[in-house]
Amino acid sequence: MKLKKVFQRKETKYLLAPEQFQQFMYELQQVMKVDEYGQHTILSLYYDTSDYRFIRHSMDKPKYKEKFRIRSYGVPTAESLVFLEIKKKVNGIVYKRRIPMAYSDYQTWLVSGEFPASIQPVQIASEINWLFKQNPDLKPRVMIAYDRISLFVENDSEFRVTFDQNIRYRNNNLDLDEGSYGQLVAPEVGVLMEVKAMGAYPLWFVELLNRYEVRKASFSKYAQTYQRHLFMKEDISYVV
Repeated sequence: MKLKKVFQRKETKYLLAPEQFQQFMYELQQVMKVDEYGQHTILSLYYDTSDYRFIRHSMDKPKYKEKFRIRSYGVPTAESLVFLEIKKKVNGIVYKRRIPMAYSDYQTWLVSGEFPASIQPVQIASEINWLFKQNPDLKPRVMIAYDRISLFVENDSEFRVTFDQNIRYRNNNLDLDEGSYGQLVAPEVGVLMEVKAMGAYPLWFVELLNRYEVRKASFSKYAQTYQRHLFMKEDISYVV
C-alpha cells in the first residue's frame, strides 16, 4: 500500500456532546463509511523547545505556524511504522509532510540524529534536519493520545470526517511503546469532530450540521494541554 507523505487541506473542528454524537454519527453513516481501521488509537509525541516556543507561537494565532511530532497508529512495536511529521499552517491551510519509518529506526534516529541511508523522501528529511539545526533544544515534551473513528465518502477522497474521544496526555515516560495511557486533557469535552476538506462542504453535510446545531470550535489538543496542564509547571520551573 502506497503511503501518502504530503497533505494539503483545511481542517475545521467542532465539539459534540456524547448523546449528540450517537445520533449524528448514525445519520453520517447513511452517506459516509467508517474506514478500514474502525475505532483506533492515535499517539502523537510533540517536540518543542525548553520554553515551549512552538506552542506559544501557535497560540498567538499567527498567519504561519509549524509543529513537529511523531505519530503512531496504535502502540508501536519495533517493526511498526511511525511517522515523523512537520505540520505547517499558512493562512488557514494545513500542510503536512511526513516520513514513515520503523519504530526501531526512529529510536536509533532519536539517539544519533542520523536518518537511515534508505529513508525517503530525502527532501522532507532535509527539512527535519534544518528544523533541528535551527532549534537545538527541540526534544519530546508531551505525548497526546486519543481514540479515533474516521469516515470517508467513496467518490470524494478530499473530504473526511474524524471523531476523537478520550483525549489524554502525559509529559513523562514519553516512549511511545509504553502505551497510550494518560490524564484527560479536558474532561468536559465529549467528542471532537474534525472535518478535513479543501473545497466547500457537500450540501447534505451542511444541512446535517444545521439540523444538529453543530458549530465550529477552537480546540487544539496540544494548546489545550499546554494551557491547562503544562503552563503553570513550566512557569514554576523558571522561578529562581
